[in-house]
Amino acid sequence: MTTAVREAPPVLTPREDTGLPARLAVSAAAREGGLLSGGGFDAWLAERRRAHPFEVSRIPFAAMEGWHFAAQTGNLVHRSGRFFSVEGLHVSGTGPFPEWYQPIIKQPEVGILGIAVKEFDGVLHFLMQAKMEPGNPNLLQLSPTVQATRSNYTRVHKGAAVRYLEYFAGPRRGRVIADVLQSEHGWWFYRKSNRNMVVELDPSVDVPLHDDFRWLTLGEINELMTRDNLINMDSRTVLSCLPPPSGRGASQEGFGGALAASFDPAAGAVTSTPEVLSWFTGLRSDHDLEIARVPLRDVPGWHRTKDEIVRDDGRHFRVVAVSVRAGSREVGGWSQPLLEPNGRGVAACVVKEFGGVLHMLLHAKVEGGFLNAVELGPTVQCRPGNYDHADRPLFYDYVAQAGPDRIRYDAVHSEEGGRFLNAESRYVVVEADDSLGRDVPADYAWVAVGQLVELLKHGQYVNMHARTLVACLNAMR
Repeated sequence: MTTAVREAPPVLTPREDTGLPARLAVSAAAREGGLLSGGGFDAWLAERRRAHPFEVSRIPFAAMEGWHFAAQTGNLVHRSGRFFSVEGLHVSGTGPFPEWYQPIIKQPEVGILGIAVKEFDGVLHFLMQAKMEPGNPNLLQLSPTVQATRSNYTRVHKGAAVRYLEYFAGPRRGRVIADVLQSEHGWWFYRKSNRNMVVELDPSVDVPLHDDFRWLTLGEINELMTRDNLINMDSRTVLSCLPPPSGRGASQEGFGGALAASFDPAAGAVTSTPEVLSWFTGLRSDHDLEIARVPLRDVPGWHRTKDEIVRDDGRHFRVVAVSVRAGSREVGGWSQPLLEPNGRGVAACVVKEFGGVLHMLLHAKVEGGFLNAVELGPTVQCRPGNYDHADRPLFYDYVAQAGPDRIRYDAVHSEEGGRFLNAESRYVVVEADDSLGRDVPADYAWVAVGQLVELLKHGQYVNMHARTLVACLNAMR
């Protein structure tokens, strides 16, 4: 006769860290007495610019080291077969632009965008890096702790190891606060996504601080978010995935109070979250798009010179080549293609208070490089120079004509500096007037800010521009 062995019941852990929002609120409130005080941050950033040689120059395609146009396809590829390639894309289906061709960047690797968090004297601090990217208009901006493609962190370039990678991809990894795959720019990348991570390190972990890195509170980062071209795109997308801080602004009136209320599920919304998801799923189902990669040499309406690949009418963007020298990177020098857009973009979100709760007017945005063709984007997302006046996107004039009394946020931020050259967008939050009510076109919807933040726990719902605007709104709390 055998005796049954009773297994010990499993030890359960909390499903969520209920104390984290309050701790984030404390960090968000900490804006004084740190690196920003007395010009300390500006002095540090200026010192990092002086410490390393940075130089980016345009070169002909033939002068690129390690890159060539493939004989059979005309695709622009690296000799290693890694990093990325520039290929062609053909999109056809329904909508205002039923068919188009374009070059697009294909980078199948999933990169890591990770911010390490650690508590000092009871306040959470975020480890940020002064990182040079060749496409940034001012070269040096604040990036996440780790910002690396798989080719980079597996050292295909034969360069130095990525600092602090072990806190995100190894046995020393800390406690996960956020970890989600998010898309990149669907106009310029083909089905590209990155792993957006926030990891809290144990206070006992000794983190050697390199000169290019600094610990900042969430409040200090939010303060810096109001400046032009300082918080880079990768930092903004990771910060948008943070749980919202709690207990701040609840007693405010007007815009601040409505923004705070939007994060409270008990405050309600114009449309329930299941209904928002149903609306969005229906639009995804209705968009019958055929998206196919094609050889770059077979893309009509575009032509190649010795210096660029450009559309025949000069609109949208061009592909160029650069030579880079950067003393602070894993490799001191290299050359590569970059995509250079035509003019500064506009990414604007119209917001409105309904029942004391702030809502964002979101657009179900079709971009050829998205995995699922459609993601939620801002009210307006465009580069005005690419359109004739009559063809400009819906709500563009509404945003462009908004007076200062309705603009709640306004700053210029650059896009991915590792692949795009001088790609800037003006990010604007505009409070609606009485002329804009609840009824909007079928591919737009009013969504409470907190509802959108909940969707950010999952990938492929919210596009890059809308995620930046979420980070901007969080900075205003």
